[in-house]
Amino acid sequence: MNWNSMCAQCHMTGYRKNYDAPTDNYRSTWVEHGVGCIQCHSAMPAAHGDPRTPQSPAPSPPFGGDRQRVSEVCASCHARHEPLTEFFTPGARYADHFRLTLPVDAATFYPDGQQRDEDFNWTSVQLSRMGHAGVTCLDCHDPHTTRTILPAADNQLCLQCHASPGRLLPRGVRAVPIDPIAHSRHQPGSAGNSCIACHMPARNYMQRAPRHDHGWLSPDPLLTRELGVPNACSSCHVDRGLDWAVARADEWFGSKVRERQRLRARAIDNAQKDVPGTAARLVEAWSREDIPAWRATFLTLLPHTREAILGREVAAGSLRAADPLERAAAARYFFGAPDAADRLVSLLVDPVRSVRLEAAWTLSPTLSADSPARRELDDYLALTLDQPAGRVRRAQDWANRGRLVEAAAEMRRAAEWDPFSPGIHQSLGLVLAAAGQLAAAAEELDRAVALAPDDASLALQAALAHAQAGQPESAERLLRAAVERAPGLHRAWYNLGLLLAQRGRLAEAAEALRQAERAEPREADYPHALVTVLQRLGDRDGAHAAATRAASLAVPQDP
Repeated sequence: MNWNSMCAQCHMTGYRKNYDAPTDNYRSTWVEHGVGCIQCHSAMPAAHGDPRTPQSPAPSPPFGGDRQRVSEVCASCHARHEPLTEFFTPGARYADHFRLTLPVDAATFYPDGQQRDEDFNWTSVQLSRMGHAGVTCLDCHDPHTTRTILPAADNQLCLQCHASPGRLLPRGVRAVPIDPIAHSRHQPGSAGNSCIACHMPARNYMQRAPRHDHGWLSPDPLLTRELGVPNACSSCHVDRGLDWAVARADEWFGSKVRERQRLRARAIDNAQKDVPGTAARLVEAWSREDIPAWRATFLTLLPHTREAILGREVAAGSLRAADPLERAAAARYFFGAPDAADRLVSLLVDPVRSVRLEAAWTLSPTLSADSPARRELDDYLALTLDQPAGRVRRAQDWANRGRLVEAAAEMRRAAEWDPFSPGIHQSLGLVLAAAGQLAAAAEELDRAVALAPDDASLALQAALAHAQAGQPESAERLLRAAVERAPGLHRAWYNLGLLLAQRGRLAEAAEALRQAERAEPREADYPHALVTVLQRLGDRDGAHAAATRAASLAVPQDP
């Protein structure tokens, strides 16, 4: 977490990181301290601003007056993203140089898209109805002072578009005309009558930097009750209680205006919690969505669900989407798919770099060393080798290409730099397991478990590694830790039952398998395993009942 890597790009003009990986050194350069003109305008005419030239030429409107492209210059700093290159130039396409952070991680955004961590606004704009209609930074902000072009406190800023009859926005959509008093049911001058207080709530970052949410969402106390997301009504009316806020919001505004907002939030929350049936909810949300950033979010989450196969058709269609965010997310969906090469080879020459890189990442094992796609991918992987995450990413690429020795070396470097990251130790353990170093893999996964004391799935993974390494006592200890951390983790109960059965502790094994079946009664494997244990215990009636349950759940193709 150093200046060269984390800060200077946005706080200096003409900055180049110039990290040298072999020596682990920076040779950083910059043109000017702070943010100077060329950071946003690129090079000016030679005589511009020269006091010796009274009629020095004024620059033409930036980028031909393309306000969207100007906003992408703003986004190069005012976005949470991953850099894809070191050389963003004002006027370049944002998606050629950055991978935007989408609301898939619960620690970064709330499931309805509200900012949670320090997100810098651009993702919120891309997720918003206003951003989709063509509203840009320049519609509200002076680019040189960053102040709003009209006062926001008395709603003048918002009413420049939302006063009757509603302004026609750049993409042919007319802004909804709004009377603030009738709409808000609050008196002029009150917080409840302020557009930004209700639709752009602020969070304070670094103890000194309050930032307004730029998603312009409708406050929804019902989602607060369901999912724990904040809402502006309860932030003001702390004495009224949540039930009052839910009832009043529904009475005043109904649910229609927030229906799609709720659909998104519930689908994303389900995906983050691995709830059964999530894939179908994500597909439904995708089918009812017209904002590319949201469609990309659903596509990004789909591969991690239990029934990811349900997303194949929508992902295949999104490979041809107009927006590069959606195309890139669709390419990610097909990582590891048997038909990935056939589906993604055309994206290796996509006009947008972020899309090409997603395709190249998936097809990396098949790329020839001298191909443009391989060179572009290697340049991207080299860009963040000064950070543990960059080392992990390169290690993953080595592992995808079957070069496990190189992968383990990169992963160990990442673990040295960030020894308290459970994810890095977990990834190193998986690489070592793939290389056949089972005892070392189990040891690394143990470190990960110790660093993430509430992560039941990680404890299960470590237990399986110990079992593979022939260490049943450690495997049992970790399986019991997994079910203690998450009693509903049915796969851990199942594996505990199998392990106990192998060790001859049949009564304990039967109880663990019953716990698995209680936690997930739709899984045929659990009663099927119980049959054998009960037979060994001499419980023929119990075995017959378990066999009947297993047969009723088995698919027709399973003899």
